[in-house]
Amino acid sequence: MAAGSSMVNRGVWGLILAGLGLSLWGAGRWVWDPTQAPAGLIQVAIGILLSLGTLLCWLTTRPADQLWVEPKGWTLRRETPQRWRLQAEFVARNLNPLLEVTLAQVNPRLHLLSSGSLEGIHSVIRLRSRHEDLPPRNDNYWQAYILSPKGQTGLELEIELRGEGLADLHSAWVELDYIQYGRQERTLKTSHLILPLQEVEPLLELNWQQQEHLSWAPIPTPLLTPGDEWPAIIDRYVRPHAQPGDIVAISETAAAVVQGNFRHPLQVKPGLLARTLCYFFPSKTSLSSRYGLQTLIDCSGAWRVLAAFIVGSLAKVLGIPGVFYVLAGEQAALIDDVTGTLPPYDQFIVLGPEAPAQLVQQLQAQTGYDVAIVDANDLGEVKILAATAGVKGSLVEQALRKNPAGNSAEQTPIVLIRPSAGQ
Repeated sequence: MAAGSSMVNRGVWGLILAGLGLSLWGAGRWVWDPTQAPAGLIQVAIGILLSLGTLLCWLTTRPADQLWVEPKGWTLRRETPQRWRLQAEFVARNLNPLLEVTLAQVNPRLHLLSSGSLEGIHSVIRLRSRHEDLPPRNDNYWQAYILSPKGQTGLELEIELRGEGLADLHSAWVELDYIQYGRQERTLKTSHLILPLQEVEPLLELNWQQQEHLSWAPIPTPLLTPGDEWPAIIDRYVRPHAQPGDIVAISETAAAVVQGNFRHPLQVKPGLLARTLCYFFPSKTSLSSRYGLQTLIDCSGAWRVLAAFIVGSLAKVLGIPGVFYVLAGEQAALIDDVTGTLPPYDQFIVLGPEAPAQLVQQLQAQTGYDVAIVDANDLGEVKILAATAGVKGSLVEQALRKNPAGNSAEQTPIVLIRPSAGQ
């Protein structure tokens, strides 16, 4: 890659110098022989255009600075009831194949979510680098570090929690601010790590509800994160209660969270289209903010969203609602903007799950259960995004019409549905 890049650079400079040489030659013809002025002027113009065009083309095709810091793993040790220790690992990657980039600053921030007060809890955060070529510092100072093209390095956070009330903690949200410093604008970025701190034991008995020949029960779990695996969750919390023929209905928001399909508004850069069209959507809907709408544009494309808006507006004038959501892509009706789900995900834009049809097939093969991924709300609306072949959609809709999983902080992302024999 380096040799190829060097050859390209030499070719670029060769064309630039050739253009400058052509311009100087034309200027000389113009000065020394006035009869050659028109031809010399044309030669000067061609040379300048060749040099500038080559330089601009080369600059616009340079790969952008692409530094990303992402969580790699974490552990929690409850050393005593009044002392817990969290350790989290992050990896920093330079995705640029040609140019180095600097990880200039790192600043971790901790948010604790509790069912009680945080007044008696004290936290200490220790930041350590994990470079292969430099020893870690012990003063929490991040020494600016250059990452080579396609290179990576590591860093670690140790979070010590002390005091009364640790048992009331149910999650921690770590924001890791870092500076990307390179050939482009110095940029502040943030990596997010959400950690469940409260243990949830499987229920011995479920709270079953019944209507006609159908029963269903919501199943509580810990706060789900991208570090979870659905087969393990189902095995621990669903299998003790499931019977042959049962349907495992999973919330589409929970499915997206486990996939990591959510983003913080600071990661979204609203363009002119999002800043304009967001005013035309009803307040408190997920597309009424420029960030939620820009997220849809990022998924579906600007031209598709604009066309859907124009056609949908005309259809609404004719009394046909919902056309925009049909035309704008599957994420249009699935995006949950800030406040759309339980804390701390209420600070994020949560999209719908990726490839739900593939996901349900994988889960059926891994667990043996029929699975459906469902979007339900308190208005009685139930949408089945994907389901395995053995799922009868009308039964799922009947069970979830009253939204037994809830739309608040219930932490019941799974509903177990049990049809009676013959259904």
